[in-house]
Amino acid sequence: MIHRTARRWVGVALAAALAGSLAACSSSSSGSDSSGASQEQIDAALQKESTITVWSWTPQMKSIVAAFEKKYPKVTVKLENVGTGNDHYVKLQNAIKAGSGAPDVAQMEYYALPQFALSDSLVDLTDYGAADLEDQYTTGTWSSVAIDGGIYGLPQDSGPMAMFYRADVFEKLGIEVPKTWDEYLAAARTIHAADPTHYIANDLGDPGFTQSMIWQAGGKPYSTDGENVNINFDDAGTNKWTSLWNQMIQDDLVAPIGSWSDEWYKALGDGSIATLVTGAWMPGNLESGVPDAAGKWRVAPIPTYDGKPASAENGGGGDVLIKQSKNKLVAYGFMEFLNGKEGAAIHAAEGGFPSTVADLESDEFLNYQSDYFGGQKINEVLVQASKDVVPGWSYLPFQTYANSIFGDTVGQAYANKSDLNAGLKAWQDAATEYGTGQGFTVTNK
Repeated sequence: MIHRTARRWVGVALAAALAGSLAACSSSSSGSDSSGASQEQIDAALQKESTITVWSWTPQMKSIVAAFEKKYPKVTVKLENVGTGNDHYVKLQNAIKAGSGAPDVAQMEYYALPQFALSDSLVDLTDYGAADLEDQYTTGTWSSVAIDGGIYGLPQDSGPMAMFYRADVFEKLGIEVPKTWDEYLAAARTIHAADPTHYIANDLGDPGFTQSMIWQAGGKPYSTDGENVNINFDDAGTNKWTSLWNQMIQDDLVAPIGSWSDEWYKALGDGSIATLVTGAWMPGNLESGVPDAAGKWRVAPIPTYDGKPASAENGGGGDVLIKQSKNKLVAYGFMEFLNGKEGAAIHAAEGGFPSTVADLESDEFLNYQSDYFGGQKINEVLVQASKDVVPGWSYLPFQTYANSIFGDTVGQAYANKSDLNAGLKAWQDAATEYGTGQGFTVTNK
């Protein structure tokens, strides 16, 4: 699913593939694509014999493609999984640079979208009528695809953050579900004191998690205005998070276990990791990856610094139309189906967390009682989280590169149990140098 790769970051290979001047391309990517069309033309194209290629790793896509081909039997969709994370983006960028071999439609996480949009690789969907779809999606997901005056994708899923926790561990130790981060820190100490092999959370250093936590704290380290970029990890929100997480790391309250590893799944199953602060896409992963813990997990709102609701997005993404496509009308028609009413329903039914307002507000979705979560109506919590996302966050126009060097900068603070602020400063400096080399005017204020 989209969410899993949000836990990984794009490597240096992609940074090299994107070494062309992004700033030089940014002006040409704004505005609408001249190959746009009316809905009538798109509908007519779907009734003709044609084939499109789609690159995606989300498992729900197979069912969505089958439903689409049933509705439009003259269209063949070649669904290909070329890898996730680094593999997916490197292959996509290489095909774009080569001028051939790219798919018509590609799945893309929200953090990666600006870099591809500003390198003039994606079709601006404005002239295809995409602007009329804005009200169908949540504010946060729509703002992630609306970049620099254009619309460069349609949202597929989202990841508003919540706290998934082991109810049995909390009950055994007499821990109340924490509503604030101070209470969370106290719970972390209680859990680790009771058993030094047990932790409230795991974290080896992850750019997606770090940025989401800064976002939830009200931080806004990135801003972009055309070719002017500002990077500042010394704002109030960032400092709120580092004040908390420095204590968590330096006091050995976080399990030094990488997410998605066999050790991680085992710890989630035996309760030695008691919480996951992550995106709303997590339930399906727990059900499939930790089946023996059925009935022991619950979900609650993410703790906040002042007790007032505040969330952020973690993971999620949408689908983009590649400029190289020679069948844009059919490709866009598929995107409308994929991320519209019919596709979204399939996506949600098979464990995805939708970005469509209608699905999030449906009684069926909200009243779903999860046996795995002890009969809890988990979607009530997760949908409210989507409404509580702090507004105003943005990513860098070269975020994929920035994420690729996280391990060399902030990651060292994790490894040495040293000050995260110093690691963030090193990350800021390295990203500033790269952005400047790409032709952006980068400041740190």
